[in-house]
Amino acid sequence: MMASAMLEREQSRALPIRNGAFVAVVGPSGAGKDTLIAHARAALAGEPQIDFVRRVITRPCDGQTEEHDSLSDAAFAKALADGAFALSWEAHGLCYGLPAEIDLALDNGHVAVANLSRGALPALRERYANVAVVEVTADPEILAARLAGRGRESREEVLARLARTISCETTGSAIALDNSGAPEIAGDKLVGIIRKAMAFADISGTV
Repeated sequence: MMASAMLEREQSRALPIRNGAFVAVVGPSGAGKDTLIAHARAALAGEPQIDFVRRVITRPCDGQTEEHDSLSDAAFAKALADGAFALSWEAHGLCYGLPAEIDLALDNGHVAVANLSRGALPALRERYANVAVVEVTADPEILAARLAGRGRESREEVLARLARTISCETTGSAIALDNSGAPEIAGDKLVGIIRKAMAFADISGTV
């Protein structure tokens, strides 16, 4: 009963949430979003105000990419119906969700950092007032090599994915972050962006 009442309170929260800040990391597959987020997580490990969001995906965790929670399609649909996600979307035949607890964290002035699909940005901006979008990019040749190195797609599928990338634009303004070089370079820049979001979140909770 207590859990149900808590969920109802969370779902009735006034939107957009105006405290805290959300740093959305977007970009094409192969750009290195998860690598940069992992770098930032390690660099900011001593910052309790920052929440690196663990996504829920309808794909098994293979240990090679990001660590995430896995659900079957049916279990994901039930969790979505039960209000378990603050945000959810579909991409590349998979379902993705961000836990509903993010709302409470931002309401308490935290900064949330997550890998998002660009198609989810309009819903994100409707839910949170303070959003910084970081668009990670890389040279096309590097993207192709990284995707091919995963071994999860054929050459034709890799080319099709890159073609979709070229025709897709980020909704609204974004901070461009080129990750064609050593990941530490772009990773340190992402750390700087998150620190600025922390400062902004501190201010947003006082006005």
